[in-house]
Amino acid sequence: MDRLLYLLETNPRLTNAELAVMLGVSEDEVKEQIELYEKTGIIKGYRAIIDKDKAQAHTVTALIEIKVQPRFGHGFDNIAERISQLDEVESIYLMSGGYDLCCLVSDKSFEEVAMFVAKRLSPLEDVVSTTTHFILKKYKDQGVFFTTKQADDRGTISL
Repeated sequence: MDRLLYLLETNPRLTNAELAVMLGVSEDEVKEQIELYEKTGIIKGYRAIIDKDKAQAHTVTALIEIKVQPRFGHGFDNIAERISQLDEVESIYLMSGGYDLCCLVSDKSFEEVAMFVAKRLSPLEDVVSTTTHFILKKYKDQGVFFTTKQADDRGTISL
């Protein structure tokens, strides 16, 4: 990955002027390269990473493993595309192991996730079975730490 992409991925809030200084190029060159990355789909978007607990969002994140029956000539792409079109699905991945696909559903209540799996995902043609895992605590997400080290308040004891 080139240095501009790395810098944008690390901190997308950097201005073109700041990026230009860091890269030793002109601001116009940075602007043109970013526009090219966006136009060609290399840059898919920009997002803030939110600590939902601190924001007091009373929602959950679920990883849902999906076993499917792929169709001849289409493999897993056809069913993955259909699942990706469901509004609740934030991300979907083809994976190795006991299940074929894994999707991420976030910012929903436990009940909303349960109803999504029961009424929208499981009944899909070619879905054989699912397993839902709820994220209980985030320690690190997309390279960002969500926990802070607690101070050791036990004090010093000498004998």
